[in-house]
Amino acid sequence: VFWSLPPMTHYYEEMAKLKDSLLAMASHAETAVTRAMRSLVERDDATARQVEKDDSVLDRFEVKMDDLAIHLLAKAPLATDLRLITVAMKISQNLERVGDEAVKIARRVLDLNAEPQLKPYVDLPRMATLSLEMLREALTAFANREPERARAVIPRDHEVDEINRQLHRELSSFMVERPGTITRCLHLMVVSKALERIADHATNIAEEVVFLYEAKDIRHTEVHPDENEDPGR
Repeated sequence: VFWSLPPMTHYYEEMAKLKDSLLAMASHAETAVTRAMRSLVERDDATARQVEKDDSVLDRFEVKMDDLAIHLLAKAPLATDLRLITVAMKISQNLERVGDEAVKIARRVLDLNAEPQLKPYVDLPRMATLSLEMLREALTAFANREPERARAVIPRDHEVDEINRQLHRELSSFMVERPGTITRCLHLMVVSKALERIADHATNIAEEVVFLYEAKDIRHTEVHPDENEDPGR
């Protein structure tokens, strides 16, 4: 049990259902990304099409989560419960978008599989591994009430960003040197960007977990190195 509950009442049964549904939704989102990447690496059209087909499951989860959350909000919850309900809605939105990114990957896979493979896939699986690790850590922090664990997720986003930039530079060079690869390069850029966005959603979830357990909003508080530079330079 990852949340200390008073003696079970109908209200707290519904609160438990909200959390259980969120974790079930997270499992579906992770599976969607894993399958999309497997379809890319194994050039498996059937798996890519299954990712597209299963996207409706996450859509239904989000609607269900919103309905239950609104129902619970109407019961004038205590401040701690109010934070849980609102955070659960935000995490649900991020998970639904993770599913959307998985579908985006799957659709590009179908296009990529229609042509010879451009290059061995090394960076993209690495990005997927990092992004999914971030997602799992953020959700584990939610389940186990570990805000420090959630905080540790956030800096890892930079590593994914850097791989994305590096891959875009490499693919841009390919397009200049070998114009026949332009279409495939563009598809791979979309896949890379989708994985970078999944890491962003994992970061968003981690920030929400910190807010849930520490009542601190840490979004938009990080100063990037180039933000200290003179804008007139």
